[in-house]
Amino acid sequence: MRIIRAVLSASRPISWVNTAFPYGLAYLLAGGGLDWLFWVGVVFFLIPYNIALYGINDVFDYESDIRNPRKGGVEGAVLPKEMHPVLLHASVWTTLPFLIVLYAAGTWASALWLTVSVFAVIAYSAAGLRFKERPVLDSVTSSAHFTTPAIVGATISVGEVPDFFWFAAGAFFLWGMASHALGAVQDVKADREGGLSSIATAFGARATTRLAAVAYLGAALLVFALPSPAWIVGIAGLGYVANTLRFWNITDETCEDVNRAWKVFLWLNYLVGAIVTISLVSVFLD
Repeated sequence: MRIIRAVLSASRPISWVNTAFPYGLAYLLAGGGLDWLFWVGVVFFLIPYNIALYGINDVFDYESDIRNPRKGGVEGAVLPKEMHPVLLHASVWTTLPFLIVLYAAGTWASALWLTVSVFAVIAYSAAGLRFKERPVLDSVTSSAHFTTPAIVGATISVGEVPDFFWFAAGAFFLWGMASHALGAVQDVKADREGGLSSIATAFGARATTRLAAVAYLGAALLVFALPSPAWIVGIAGLGYVANTLRFWNITDETCEDVNRAWKVFLWLNYLVGAIVTISLVSVFLD
């Protein structure tokens, strides 16, 4: 039980919904129902996917994480080195059975996007690839962690994907890039001390925060282009813009203050997710 608790704490339970919800929502929008494939995908992107995503990250980011004062709680466990092999094994053996089923049951399109998703999970942190240390590519890869589950959900069944879905996917991708960039700002000093590069260490805290605000605004505007009642979600999405604008003049020295915005971001996800859910329920019941 101690090992299970450690692995689950490393997987950031507070963020599980950010990957499972997109898959389930896209699957339903593409014409799927609450069938076995829906639940297999939701469970996979809820827990095993996050064990791999954050477990691999924690192993290869250990030297930076132990210098980061915000690590060790809901924003990321710092497990001792002797637990690292356990994390890597858990990343493989919890995901593999689900991947086999999703590949076997899906389409060629979903197989392609699932491969991109898994590659992005590994490439972001693993030694030799370390996309997280390649400025801009780090935000692109991080956004793919959240966007690709939605695309897998939309394409895994044989059927026509609604045109508006791709507008929604574009908005979600911009949201993901902005969220990664904002999260990287608070780690500027810790990453530099640990010898790590990121979009924030390359561009600086202030420029990165401003880019994040612009990307959040672009995401909200794309949502306004979707069929009604998406405008309600667009208004809610402006909350991310407002949250980021509070730190418009942040500096590298005060970068850790952005953690306040990050904590608001974590709870905004639940609020906006609830608004999305209620809006969609109203559409389905209409």
